[in-house]
Formats: sequence, C-alpha cells, structure tokens
Amino acid sequence: MSKGKRPDEMIPGMAEPPRKVGLFAWLRGRFFAGMVIAAPLAATYFILQFLITFIDNRVKPLLPPLLKPETYTNYAIPGFGVLVLVIALTVLGAVTANLVGRSLLAATDRILSRIPLVRNVYAALKQLTEVLANNQQASFDRCVMVEYPKRGSWCLGFVSSHAKGEIGVKLSTEMIGVFIPTTPNPTSGFLIYVHPSEVIDMDMSVEDGAKMILTAGLVVPDYPNGIPSPDTVPEPVAKSVAKGEVGAE
Repeated sequence: MSKGKRPDEMIPGMAEPPRKVGLFAWLRGRFFAGMVIAAPLAATYFILQFLITFIDNRVKPLLPPLLKPETYTNYAIPGFGVLVLVIALTVLGAVTANLVGRSLLAATDRILSRIPLVRNVYAALKQLTEVLANNQQASFDRCVMVEYPKRGSWCLGFVSSHAKGEIGVKLSTEMIGVFIPTTPNPTSGFLIYVHPSEVIDMDMSVEDGAKMILTAGLVVPDYPNGIPSPDTVPEPVAKSVAKGEVGAE
C-alpha cells in the first residue's frame, strides 16, 4: 500500500466526491424533460383542434338554423360538425345498401365517368378507396433494406405485395414491390420491384420503420440482439461488398 493514501483512494472513482449539479443545470434538465413530455401532447391537441375546426367550418354552414346548436344556446358546440358528418356518412351507407341506393350510386358513377378530366380523378380515387375498403391485406407486409441508389448504399423500404398483372407476367411473380418513402415525409416516395434475394428483411415493425424515416434516423428502435459482428453480415451485403472489391481490382 502506498504511503499517505487511504484504502478508498487506491480504488478508482472512490476518492472523487460526487459532482454537485448547479441550479441552472438542474433547471435546464427539468425544462427539457418537461418539453419532451408536453410536445407530443400539445401536437396531438393542436392537430385534433385543427381537424375539428376544419370540419365544423365546412359542415355547419350547410345546416339549417333549426339544426344548429347556436340557435338554442349562446355558444357554439365544438365538434358538432364532426358528429353531423359521422351521422350523414352512416345514413349514406345505409341508403346505398338497398336496391334504390345502389341504382342511384350506379347512375352517379356513370355520369362522373363520362365527364372529361373529372373521370380521371374520380376513377383513381374510387379504385384507391375500394382497395382500402375491400382488401383486408392492403397494408405493408414488412420492413426491408434495399441497395439503392448505388452499390453499397442502403435505404429503408416497405414491402407492398408480389408483382401482379402485367408486371408479374413481364418480370416475374417472384418479384416484390418495395415502397421507398422519403424523409421526413414518409407519405411520398417511389415504388420499385426487386427480387427477394436482393433485400434484407428487418426485425423492426412497419411502424418503427416509419418513425425512423419520419425523424431522419434520429429515432432508432431498440434491437435486442445488439450490434452484429462482421461474421454475421447478411448475404446481400456480403455479395455487394464482394462485387465492389472485384470491380476495384
């Protein structure tokens, strides 16, 4: 034992007293912690408020004064337009379920399908809504990594479905469609068809992948298996690296 040193001083970290946090640092930490908690709550509140106000301003002017709550009260009821819209859509669905409603719907469909410019927009929106309403599997299957736009560069994408129709005949039904979203707006992007062997299946869910794209990679889901070693590099990556080395030589 060295002279002039206590036993606790021989152990690293034991001799140093705990650092005291200053008042300003403590207040700053608590302020940012409060922001992290309040930000999603405030964003949700303002988005809902915007949607409710937007629908109320569009629906209420169409109502007669007899049905408006302002006629009987001194203040407007927020969300009343949303309630009226939900009831109107329910009644519309009930009416179109019978024979007369289906006939009127078919006649309206024929009229809109014959108007220039309108028929293109109407047909596209109708096909989209029918796919989302009737196809229970109209959602992304899984999250994958695709080597794009060049060798050695990888981007995150979502598998939509196997190639069908003309694309399946001219390419192959084994090809899969991968939607590559853009950052930070995952609702826009482009669709590419690749072979399943050219993608890397991810363990993260589609929701986690969307969060990662929305935050430009700042929010990364936890991976229980930890960081992979070089010996566990997926096969597509190994092939890509091998090709790059051969080309460099």
